[in-house]
Amino acid sequence: MRLSLLALLVLSPVALAADPPTAVPLFNGKDLTGWVNVNGAPGTWKVQDGVVVTNGFPIGFLRTEKQYENFELEMEWMHVNTKEVGNSGLFVWADAVPQVGGPFTRGIEVQVLVNYPKNDWATNHGDVFSVSGAKCKPDRPHPTKKGLERCLPSEERAKGGGEWNHYKVIGKDGAIKLHVNGKEVSGVSECNPRKGYLALEAEGAECHFRNVKITELPSSNPKPELVATADVGFRMIGDATTLAGWTAEKDAWKVSDGNFVCSGKTGLTTAKKYKNFELFFDSNGHGAGVRHGDTGPGLGTEIPPGAPKQPKPGQWVRHRVKVTDATEAKAITLDAADKLQLRNLFIRELTEGKK
Repeated sequence: MRLSLLALLVLSPVALAADPPTAVPLFNGKDLTGWVNVNGAPGTWKVQDGVVVTNGFPIGFLRTEKQYENFELEMEWMHVNTKEVGNSGLFVWADAVPQVGGPFTRGIEVQVLVNYPKNDWATNHGDVFSVSGAKCKPDRPHPTKKGLERCLPSEERAKGGGEWNHYKVIGKDGAIKLHVNGKEVSGVSECNPRKGYLALEAEGAECHFRNVKITELPSSNPKPELVATADVGFRMIGDATTLAGWTAEKDAWKVSDGNFVCSGKTGLTTAKKYKNFELFFDSNGHGAGVRHGDTGPGLGTEIPPGAPKQPKPGQWVRHRVKVTDATEAKAITLDAADKLQLRNLFIRELTEGKK
C-alpha cells in the first residue's frame, strides 16, 4: 500500500519533533539595549568595539530586562588587571533591585575573579555560591567551612588577568553547572530563586565581556516562591556616586561608597518634581523622615514584614513610601538627621489606574 507524502510527513518522528532551541546574543554589539543599569553611574557600563566593559565603579550590577529560568549561557570574560585583584561576576536568577543596605542583588553568583590571594575558602577558577539571602546546595561540601554554600572548582582552569576565559553556564530546574574553558568544574542545586534576571557585576575593577549568548530551555514552571522579585518600574534616583538628581545645601550631604551621608544640617531634595509615586530607600538605623513638597506633615514610611521595627545604629532597613492622591507635582525631601546614612534610593512614578 502506498502512503501519500502528506501521510509520511504526519507519521515521521522528525516532522513531529519541535525545532531545537537556538542560541541568541544577549548584547547587540552596539549598546546596552535589553539591559538595565540598576545602580551604576552613566560610565560604569559601556559597549566598545562589540565588547561590554565595566570600569568597576560604583559597585553594583547590570541586569537583563527579561527573567530567565532554564538556559545555557556562554560568554567570554577578561580582567584588565594583571597583578592587582580583579573582581566581577555573573548573577543567576537574581532580583530586580539591590539587597537591603548593599549594592548587590539576591541570586546565585558565578565568580569572575583573578589574582585573589591563595586561601582555603575561595579560588580564582570558577566558584559558584549563593549571595544576599539566596539559597543553594553545593555539588561538593566546602572543604574548610562547613555549611558554606559555595562550590569550589574541581580543577584550576581559569587564566589570569589580560587573557580571555570561556564560561558555559547551564541553569536547569534549580541547578547550575559551570564549565570553565571547556570542562565542567563546579555547580550547585536546590537553588532559591530558580528563575530571575541575569546580571553582570561591577566590583572595583575593569572587566570585559564578549560573545555573550543564551539558549533558552523548556520551563519546569517553578512555584511563585521560587521566582525572583520582578521589575515593576523602580529606577534609582541619581548615580550613587554624586548628588546628581538631588539638591542639597553645601556640605549638608556627601556620597561615599554608594552611601548618602548626612551632616545633620538640612535635607536632601529631589531635583525633579513628582506627583504620585512609590519610593523606597535604605537607612542605617536612624530616623528618616520624608516630605512631599516644602510644607506639610511628613509622610509615614512602611517597613517590610520581618524587618526590625527599632533597628540598631548601623543596621540597614528598607523603607517604602507611596503617594497616590496628590493633585500636583512636588519635590520629595528626605529630612536631615545627624549620622544618618541612606542608600538604594529608588522611585517609580504612578499614573492614573496604576496605584
